[in-house]
Parts: sequence; C-alpha cells; structure tokens
Amino acid sequence: MSSYLITGASIVGGEVADLLIDNGEIVAIGNDLDAPADATTIDGTGKIALPGLVDLHTHLREPGREDAETVLTGTRAAALGGFTAVFAMANTEPVADTAGVVEQVWRLGREAGYADVYPIGAVTVGRQGTQLAELGAMAESAARVRVFSDDGDCVWDAALMRRALEYVKAFGGTIAQHAQEPRLTQGAQMNEGALSGVLGLTGWPSVAEESIIARDILLNAHVGSKLHICHLSTKGSVEIVRAAKRRGLEVTAEVTPHHLLLTEDKVESYNPVYKVNPPLRTKEDVEAVREGLADGTIDIVATDHAPHPVEDKDCEWSAAAFGMTGLETALSVVQHAMIDTKLMTWADLADRMSYRPAAIGQVSGEHGQPLAAGAPANLVLVDPAGERTVVPSETASLSRNTPFDGMTLPGRVVATFLRGKPTVLDGKLTR
Repeated sequence: MSSYLITGASIVGGEVADLLIDNGEIVAIGNDLDAPADATTIDGTGKIALPGLVDLHTHLREPGREDAETVLTGTRAAALGGFTAVFAMANTEPVADTAGVVEQVWRLGREAGYADVYPIGAVTVGRQGTQLAELGAMAESAARVRVFSDDGDCVWDAALMRRALEYVKAFGGTIAQHAQEPRLTQGAQMNEGALSGVLGLTGWPSVAEESIIARDILLNAHVGSKLHICHLSTKGSVEIVRAAKRRGLEVTAEVTPHHLLLTEDKVESYNPVYKVNPPLRTKEDVEAVREGLADGTIDIVATDHAPHPVEDKDCEWSAAAFGMTGLETALSVVQHAMIDTKLMTWADLADRMSYRPAAIGQVSGEHGQPLAAGAPANLVLVDPAGERTVVPSETASLSRNTPFDGMTLPGRVVATFLRGKPTVLDGKLTR
C-alpha cells in the first residue's frame, strides 16, 4: 500500500501540521516528518483535515431499484462528499428485513470499496408495521446490524414500537424512528400553514412529527433502550428532544442538510425537486434546528440521500416521489449554514458528522476517530475557501434530484481516504 504525506494542513481546524499515511493508518502528525522516499505528497496548505464523514441515513436503493441508485454509484457519491462510511436504509426491494438481504448490501459495499456500507435493518416485516422483523438474526449476521428503521414509514403502533425497543435492548441496538403520524398526514404534500392554503396543497402539520417523537421518548424512558429520531424538522421537535435530554433520557436525533438551509417558500415553484419527507418547513423552524444542532440537542447531520429516477420526479407535484439527493453536497451545505454563519466550528462539524454518527451506529472502532497517530486513515481533506456550483449532470449519483441545482456552495473536497487508500484525489474519483 502506498504512502501519502499531506503537508501543512489544519488538523480539524486546529494546529497546522503534516500528516503521514502508511499501511492504512495515520503514522504520524507533526512537522518535518520522515516520510518514505516513494510517498506521494499532497499540499494541504489552507486546507482542513477532518475524520472521514459518517452518514447514518442514506438510501442506496439496491437491491431492487438500481434505476435510481446502486451501492457502487451511491458510495462513489459518498466518497466525493467526504464520507468514508454510510448506513443504508432498509427500504429496498426486497426490504432489508432478513439476514440474507442485509448481508447482500454489506457485501456489495465491500466490493465497491469507496465507503464502508453498514445496512440498517427494517423494524417490521416488509416495513408494513404489523410484525417485528428478524432483528436478532440481522444483529447476528455478518453485517452485524445495530440500527433498525422502517424509514419512509413510521412504526405507528405504540405496542409494536415498545416491543421493538425491548427486543433490541438485549444486544444494545437502536431503533431509528421515522416520526410521522400517518393519520395526520394522509395526502399531505407540503408543510401545513398559510402557504399550503395559498398553493392549494394538502398541509403536513408539525404535530404529526412532534406527537410521535414525544410518544416514543416516553416509551423509551419506560423501556430503557436506545431511540434515534430521523430527520427532525420542526421547532417543536427540537424543544421536545431538548427537554428529554435535560431529563437524561437516552435519545438521539438527526437533521438533514436541506432542513438546515431550505424553507417552504421553495414549493411556490411547484418544482417537485423540493418535495421531501418531512417537508421543507418555515424560517422559524430552520432557525430552531440550526440552534439545536449548534448546542448539541440535535446530535448529528444525516443526509437522507434519496435518489429517484427522472420519471419519478419530472412530473406534476402530486404524482412526484418524496426525496432529495445529498451525499455530494452535505459538507458544503453544513459549512454554508453552520460554519460560515459562526454557529459552529470545524471541530463541531467533525463531532456532528463523524464522531457522533459513528458512535450511534456503533462503528467507532473503524470510523469517527480523532485524527491521531495509530488511528485508521479514514479522513477527508477540505478546501474551505473553494466553492462549487452544483450541476446535477456532473454528480456521481445515478439520480439528479438535487435541490441545490445551480447554487454555488462553499467548500471543496480535495481528497478522501478510506483506510489509507485514496478514493478521491484533487476532487476526482481515483477510479
């Protein structure tokens, strides 16, 4: 395996030093390092070295919807975005509700070699919300599943949700809930409010999200298990999670990049690229989730990368699928919304996009470690002064449904390393 010397980089926004990578590890960090003669040198001047990013919530679509994304194309997009690990949601075809399917996804990730893929198992059989899936078998499989979610659908039955929390408690697993009360969102198309009335689109009330979060926090407090809230999007949800954490309850939460930046007014265009679940919310909600991420109430940023083929998005609003891509733009959006606004530092970003998601997903032995001698060489080199204009046709994802089309975003991923092997150099895939 080749050696690499990154010179003069800011280590997670702190000290400026050289970083030597060899044999899959960070060998040393310091000045005037003694590098092998054949080491490849990368100029890190003005750039920031971060631990490889970890996405706890992505949709790779394989098996079953390879027209939208595959594990290979999705992990290529992940590498370009600075990610070295992604957690693949279970809404595949067939659903990842058995040991066989999660092992298939896990093996496809290993074969691709761009980012480690950790499958998330479904909570219920077929994600139908009526019968628990093979949680224990998935946990004991080669994929070693520790996070379970019916994402895309809510585990709305309180008794079933309680049983799921009780079951995974035995092996320290986590239930990640898609917080959406289905009876309050039938036919919902966008955030409920004055604008939905003006546009004539069925509203999606904040309480549909908040009521499930409150219920599940109470259930988890009773059971004593681990609960994770997917794609939190409202001010009320932030307040509920904040109150739970003040009580010392074991609950974690995530926010997506698009909910940190975009507001419901985008829907005025009726462009289905802005149709997403949960919907884009108000400016007040965006300010609240930014504050929640900054103060640690919201633990992590997760992309909810949701690729769709053109025919599922290039149609009238009511017929369009929910979802946006996000792996390649996440780092830039978070820099724009949180760092350039002085709400967070680069060290905070490393915490919210690497350390904490790795801890929640229980892969801290492999990812989400501080950059230090002896640590796995999973890292990303970012040029914070760089910028990029988003062009959907130039993305690595098979799908083009990015809400940031035409936007110029700050920051550029210069290099990404997975266990010492570069997957991206000079902003381009290495193979």
